[in-house]
Amino acid sequence: MSHLLVEQSGPVLYVTLNRPESLNSFSAEMITGLTSALRNAEESEETKVIILSGAGRSFSAGGDVKTMGQVNGQQIYEHLGKLNECILTIKNLSKPVIAAVHGFAAGAAFNLALACDFIFAAEDSKFVMSFAQVGLISDGGGLYFLPRLIGTQRAKELFFSAEPIDAETAKSYGIVNRTVPLEQLKDEASSYAFRLSQGPLQAFGQMKRIMEQSSYSRLEDILEQERLTQPMMIETADHQEGVAAFKEKRKPVFQGK
Repeated sequence: MSHLLVEQSGPVLYVTLNRPESLNSFSAEMITGLTSALRNAEESEETKVIILSGAGRSFSAGGDVKTMGQVNGQQIYEHLGKLNECILTIKNLSKPVIAAVHGFAAGAAFNLALACDFIFAAEDSKFVMSFAQVGLISDGGGLYFLPRLIGTQRAKELFFSAEPIDAETAKSYGIVNRTVPLEQLKDEASSYAFRLSQGPLQAFGQMKRIMEQSSYSRLEDILEQERLTQPMMIETADHQEGVAAFKEKRKPVFQGK
């Protein structure tokens, strides 16, 4: 059975972590497959938005606890190299990525969701930085993502306590964009993905790129990036369409070009 399911439906690519018998804990096949699927999505003219979810009862338990204690430092180093490649691929995509989370998002799976542009969470969701439970530090970018998102003090509490928070708490912290009933999760994520797919995708990609730089750049640097990028944007077909639609008092039909 494949550890990753990939399905194209119109402009949306659905990527599903598929080891439900182990709560979709990570495997080498899953992580390398996810990286490959995301890179293909970036090159695909058909794919406009990606939705990442988990099969079965949970989004993902993260690292496979069953293999812990059976691997050496070099093997962990190599595994994390593959995971890091996957995380960086998500962050560097010009296309929006939505994590649709239900059940548990634990450890590195929590961080995988944080790497995405949006998190939609079912009301039953639990988010937990479980690393300290087994004497490990966070990996998969958690020590980068979480402090920037919720502040260092609150992030330390989640890392050190290794206690789960529910979907509503995660939303109140700014981790989750929307919470919905479990049975509505796929429809809500899909509806939002379709809405994004009709937007000015080049503008989305450029804003995503510049916002990523903002966490380590000065205001002057971001202002200059905006200044350099905007002249390119006014040459795009989407900008021309947006202006025409505004003047004609109609909804714009963007092409992502």
